[in-house]
Amino acid sequence: MAWWKAWIEQEGVTVKSSSHFNPDPDAETLYKAMKGIGTNEQAIIDVLTKRSNTQRQQIAKSFKAQFGKDLTETLKSELSGKFERLIVALMYPPYRYEAKELHDAMKGLGTKEGVIIEILASRTKNQLREIMKAYEEDYGSSLEEDIQADTSGYLERILVCLLQGSRDDVSSFVDPGLALQDAHDLYAAGEKIRGTDEMKFITILCTRSATHLLRVFEEYEKIANKSIEDSIKSETHGSLEEAMLTVVKCTQNLHSYFAERLYYAMKGAGTRDGTLIRNIVSRSEIDLNLIKCHFKKMYGKTLSSMIMEDTSGDYKNALLSLVGSDP
Repeated sequence: MAWWKAWIEQEGVTVKSSSHFNPDPDAETLYKAMKGIGTNEQAIIDVLTKRSNTQRQQIAKSFKAQFGKDLTETLKSELSGKFERLIVALMYPPYRYEAKELHDAMKGLGTKEGVIIEILASRTKNQLREIMKAYEEDYGSSLEEDIQADTSGYLERILVCLLQGSRDDVSSFVDPGLALQDAHDLYAAGEKIRGTDEMKFITILCTRSATHLLRVFEEYEKIANKSIEDSIKSETHGSLEEAMLTVVKCTQNLHSYFAERLYYAMKGAGTRDGTLIRNIVSRSEIDLNLIKCHFKKMYGKTLSSMIMEDTSGDYKNALLSLVGSDP
């Protein structure tokens, strides 16, 4: 399933709106769960992981109206560690959450390029526009300018190009002549010459529609006798390589891309909790069910079984509740 079709699939949703919803008793349940000594974490999980984001916003309003306190701040003061990080992530409206993740990836020393690449390469033009708007509202600066200030060289160029959302043409029309020309241009810019014309790769990967690119990749393989991924791996390295490969993967199959992100967040020693939380939270109301199916096909185990092996406590229970039943 290519990336631009992934936004309209209701069966992909793991967290749905609760029917017969009333925010007042939910707000009261949360208040009682955090009142006095100790915290009833399970009650928090039961409410917040079983409501849609829109419903969580209503619960937060009711909480403030009834108890005169900010729900997110109260949660932060009562919870800690990875569990706190996950629950607080659930409380952000989606675009503000992604804006926060991008801001956190750039603030302080060092830049988490992987986070920026993941978000920019996998979102549609409309989503990117909303993320940029939320970013400016919350942080008082332009996302594009912050990315330019924080990255350099070809990585900066590919990220700025991705931010324009030019790939987001959902027309299924492909000009075979242009696709063939693009494939020849990519071959001439990489395999055919010593060194690489990176800008040619960036321009084609960032400005052509997904349907067009799929045809380009097919033609490329015939000309070069190797896949576009293998050429990118041999022609580039580091974050630029990661960015180009991410565009290719998201073009070919968005759900497989997110399945791979989740798998490598947990594989081996240690867990990349930021990646795990961000992808489960941000996909839970879009296509997490479809990602789960791809995960099982690709790795021969379920996403929830890997979460059970890799995490523990309330954090584990909350993640499993968001992921839902196995495919």
